[in-house]
Amino acid sequence: MTPAHGFSSHFRRPRPIKPKAGQESVWDYPRPPRVEPRSERVIVRLGGQVIADTADVLRVLETSHPPVYYLPLDSFPAGVLVPVDGTTFCEFKGEAHYFDVVAGGITVPRAGWTYPAPAPGFEALSTRVALYPGRMDSCEVDGEQVTFQEGDFYGGWITKQIVGPFKGGPGTAGW
Repeated sequence: MTPAHGFSSHFRRPRPIKPKAGQESVWDYPRPPRVEPRSERVIVRLGGQVIADTADVLRVLETSHPPVYYLPLDSFPAGVLVPVDGTTFCEFKGEAHYFDVVAGGITVPRAGWTYPAPAPGFEALSTRVALYPGRMDSCEVDGEQVTFQEGDFYGGWITKQIVGPFKGGPGTAGW
């Protein structure tokens, strides 16, 4: 019999991959999440154009999730981030507001988000935007092309320094 919450009574936490030297396991990240300033150079391209190039980045680290990179709103050229209606709510960070991302004749709906009035502990995100890396032409961290977290809700950035398994793909909702 399946419990009322929809998960099998045989649910098991996934087995974390053991990180090698210089790597991080997402299973060592905290819950609630932590905001961490970083100095890696992040370059984002869309529509054949560089839409952001900055070393002023924040990562949000949360158990089972690849890091989400937040870039300064002012690191994007005018017109690239177009506010759109609709919000979602994060139990930790608060209410997220979305942007269409526009460059080189391409519009990617709701591909960026921000927390203009974040919950306590996440104030540093109020002037930042996160992007879904899988919806951009490319996202790089210190010259490495990132891959993206599976699923259509989370926006994690996966580099060779990050090991999982990662929440977001099929069968991971209960992690």
